[in-house]
Amino acid sequence: MSGQPALTTGHFTFDGQSIPLRDWQSLAAALTEAGLRSFRQTAKGATRGIFCGMGVCQDCLVTIDGVPNRRACMTPASAGQVVQTQVAFPELVTAAVPPPAAPARVITPDVLIVGGGAGGLSAAIAARKAGASVVILDERKVGGGQYFKQSAATSPLDPQQAAGAALLAEAEASGAERLGQVEIWGAFDGLLFLAEHKGAALVARPRVAIIATGAYERPDLRPGWTLPGVMTTGAAQTLWRSYRTLPGRRVAIVGSGPLNLQVGRELAEGGAEVVLIAERGPAPWLRPLASAALALAGPGLVWTGLRTMLALRKRGVPIHYATSLDRIDKDGEALRVTVNGPGGATSVVADAVLMNAGFEPQNEILRLLGARSAYDPAFGHLRVERDESCATSVPGLYAVGDCAGLGGAPAALAEGRIAGRAAAAALGLGDAHDVFADQRSLAKARRFQRQLWKLHDVKPRLPKVPDDTLICRCEEITAGQIRSGLDERPGHAGTLKRATRVGMGRCQGRYCGPVAARLVAAETGTPIDDRSYFAPRVPIKPVAISAILAAEEALKDAL
Repeated sequence: MSGQPALTTGHFTFDGQSIPLRDWQSLAAALTEAGLRSFRQTAKGATRGIFCGMGVCQDCLVTIDGVPNRRACMTPASAGQVVQTQVAFPELVTAAVPPPAAPARVITPDVLIVGGGAGGLSAAIAARKAGASVVILDERKVGGGQYFKQSAATSPLDPQQAAGAALLAEAEASGAERLGQVEIWGAFDGLLFLAEHKGAALVARPRVAIIATGAYERPDLRPGWTLPGVMTTGAAQTLWRSYRTLPGRRVAIVGSGPLNLQVGRELAEGGAEVVLIAERGPAPWLRPLASAALALAGPGLVWTGLRTMLALRKRGVPIHYATSLDRIDKDGEALRVTVNGPGGATSVVADAVLMNAGFEPQNEILRLLGARSAYDPAFGHLRVERDESCATSVPGLYAVGDCAGLGGAPAALAEGRIAGRAAAAALGLGDAHDVFADQRSLAKARRFQRQLWKLHDVKPRLPKVPDDTLICRCEEITAGQIRSGLDERPGHAGTLKRATRVGMGRCQGRYCGPVAARLVAAETGTPIDDRSYFAPRVPIKPVAISAILAAEEALKDAL
């Protein structure tokens, strides 16, 4: 595809086919670049591929060198790998046994930061300046988070990526230790965190902790949303910004929010043909007062948005406002996308369909530890209750960025600085009182966000779809099965879960769970609160049993 580095540095095989790779590519990126979109088979015979691109959905599983259940989006490609389609029920006699976990490492920093994005990095820098020892646990190999998405091997694409590189360099220079490829699977009272780090168990017992795990995208649950080639907008952005891999030659984008427009521009400039951007919100020129208020709240960011719109117009990218996704169907080797707008139904054919209709906070760790939250009906998700220092209701626990509720990267940067200083001050280090500039930056960022979302439409909707539409992509539970479960008038989403198995899959209800909570609330007439959702459970993400056992042994030795 045009716009991509052509240098091949090796090959691996996928189901016997030789696949070229470039240095630092993920398996998902290399397979996508080769035109392969189906990575695994489900129990019901369907095929799946990359969807979230950030390790949340667990749908891009493959078998690598005989070891199943490896996420292609999080695993680097390397020469000589033997990769196979993940089958639903591998024969145990043929499956390779993963190596035993190495002895656990136990760390006891002053400040533990979970998440290496904008909020986590700025918190680390602030805490280190105050004199605290800091360890950052980051799920990704390359830091920067979802907003600053770093390139794995090439120079920054634009000022946004360059700013992320500078922030990473500052965090490293501060003396904060960053551990990448860390999968936290447990969090317990007393600020005890259990994780897996590159195949070894990791036990963290900090004095204070700052959670900065960000958010993941909310999709449109419509017929065809689980087909290979359908992915979140952020997944496509990761493919391009981190690995210089286009998600397809022809791309359609649906949903609502500025990310869809930004990624549309990036992909078009990278060589893709963006055949459609369907924005659920109204055209901004039909909301002049809201548009003017947004311009006053953030003139620089609005100018960036206007340049994006002009670039899309220059390239002939059609943007349809007040238009929603209806369905996605197979069309030979491609996908046919049908949307509904003021002019009726429109269909286009694309290789890849990108969707973003809002965000869900990655708040599993916060909920496990008992941090109080309140439901925000405007965004349809929980917001963690925090004081001015970003401290939660749990002693010694802070939350910054989108994991506490959607706020955007500029707000996360300010919150990170505030929380980093406050966390260090709670340990008798530094001074947490000099926060005027950061509080002012935070207030400005929040004003901009409030105005921004008035021009978009990310309020969640109950899925009005045919009975055969999948709601739970892991367990393949359909809308019809959910409706049958609702006929029993379950009093809680957990009751619906037990009746239908919705939310019992590998992603642990991260996509269907909020939908189940809204459906039960609508059925019972009960307002949604922090107890309406599935209860968080350990492990919060799939992990090797050997890592759990190694952590248990380390804890025994520490007691």
